[in-house]
Amino acid sequence: MKNQRYASKMQRLQELLITTFLGDIPTIALGPKLRNLLYRSIFFQMGKPVYIQNGVEFLGASSIEMGNGVYIFKGVRMDAQGHPNNKIYLGNGVALERNVDIGCLDNTCISIDDKTFIAPDVCIAGPGNIKIGKHCMIASHSGIYANNHKFADLTKPIKDQGVTRKGIVIEDDCWLGHGVTVLDGVTIGKGSVIGAGSVVNKDIPPYSVAVGAPIRIIKSRASKKDLVTS
Repeated sequence: MKNQRYASKMQRLQELLITTFLGDIPTIALGPKLRNLLYRSIFFQMGKPVYIQNGVEFLGASSIEMGNGVYIFKGVRMDAQGHPNNKIYLGNGVALERNVDIGCLDNTCISIDDKTFIAPDVCIAGPGNIKIGKHCMIASHSGIYANNHKFADLTKPIKDQGVTRKGIVIEDDCWLGHGVTVLDGVTIGKGSVIGAGSVVNKDIPPYSVAVGAPIRIIKSRASKKDLVTS
């Protein structure tokens, strides 16, 4: 146990030294190229090339895996600390725009698959597992939260009652509009469109167009036959 804690501290020290030295080198001063080269020693895996702007924060980088052609812009924060089984995975061609916040908590896997685009100021947070498929578009100021606070006991503060963690799945080719909130336990089916400002509190079938708070399905993008066989 002591050896494990020591190794963890040394990993964190290495992470801090490298990111402190390289993290704020501006784009115009070859910062992305240096980060693309030297950050490889702190990540679990890092593809080629990966473009990381200055001002990006990584915590628990040894639990973060990236594919080829990933883009990460200023203000992004990725936190995989807190549990040895935590993992953040970014597939090939994933783009994280400014101020995206991705956070594991406890034994959490957050996976964003190939060619998915996450717009500015999106929050994606465990502790439940979150899987976002390929070719998705998540618009700015959306929130994807894989937990729900318990509050049944009136004798305890809500913050002391713990959380449930069912997990969230967003299947391939989904488009979530501006300011969408996705709650724990939800699956959004392949090819679905979620209107701006919606609160997704139940499963959405594939190829649906859904809006509202709470969410309601207003039409399908496919025929009934397609929905049955997809």
